Amino acid sequence: MTRSAKAWGLSPTATELAKSIPAWLDLPEPRGFRPKRKVRTVWVSDIHLGTRGCNAEMLLDFLASIECETLYLVGDIVDGWRLSRGWYWPDAHNEVVRRVLKMAHRGTRVVLIAGNHDEMLRPYAGMSFGGVEIALEAVHVTADGRRLLVTHGDKFDGVVLYARWLAFLGDKAYEILLRTNRWFNKVRRWFKLPYWSLSAYLKKRVKNAVQFVCAFEEAVAHAARDMDVDGVICGHIHCAEIRQIGDVTYYNDGDWVESCTALVEDHAGAISIVDWAAICFEEAFAKAEKAEAEPVRIKEDA
Repeated sequence: MTRSAKAWGLSPTATELAKSIPAWLDLPEPRGFRPKRKVRTVWVSDIHLGTRGCNAEMLLDFLASIECETLYLVGDIVDGWRLSRGWYWPDAHNEVVRRVLKMAHRGTRVVLIAGNHDEMLRPYAGMSFGGVEIALEAVHVTADGRRLLVTHGDKFDGVVLYARWLAFLGDKAYEILLRTNRWFNKVRRWFKLPYWSLSAYLKKRVKNAVQFVCAFEEAVAHAARDMDVDGVICGHIHCAEIRQIGDVTYYNDGDWVESCTALVEDHAGAISIVDWAAICFEEAFAKAEKAEAEPVRIKEDA
């Protein structure tokens, strides 16, 4: 803004605004090895930027593979709880932020639903930063006319609501489990094996965890029924799921710490789970099979 415009309290001109936009927003995207999938809507949550458990590289790979009209970030995008105990922010986490801002700059509507780990964003609900809308909840209308409540889901978690100290204690135990998961996957990489979540595997086989997930899903569906919507989309519990509960469809988009999953809506309104870890595993397996099938060529001396 020019000095005279500042002095009179005038808004900056379009030219001045254009100059303030970072140059990297307009840089062309590198060509990927896979064609982009064009969908109507994408939901991702529980990325937990700022933690060592965040699979930022896999998320970047997924975001580079899609084009969507609307992107919902359904809470716990940045982990304020963990960052308050110690700073951790590698380049890959910066790249996730840059990718989301680029999508917003290029016409994708981006809505961030604040969760419990990024609750510091809740006072800014109703505002927009860099083209990213901040909200507490939203109602999404699908291509086939269904109304879906989009919420992070922590308000249905009695542990977070009524025993905050217990939630922090559980968060610490979960951090230890994820640290074990990282070392487990480092060993897998040494043997050229793709990502596999030990923590997600254990969670699905612990009886109390399974009971909690079922109770959570029922509570969320009950609240959606009271709001007179057709379904609900949430995150929070890191368990991707599509399940019919009475006359309400329950959707959970999973996470990018354990399972690396998202929800996508096609242009007809159908919503499905994308298991990016499984897709990467299949691609790695197919690549290895192809390499084994190729004949070994021996160079002959001239």
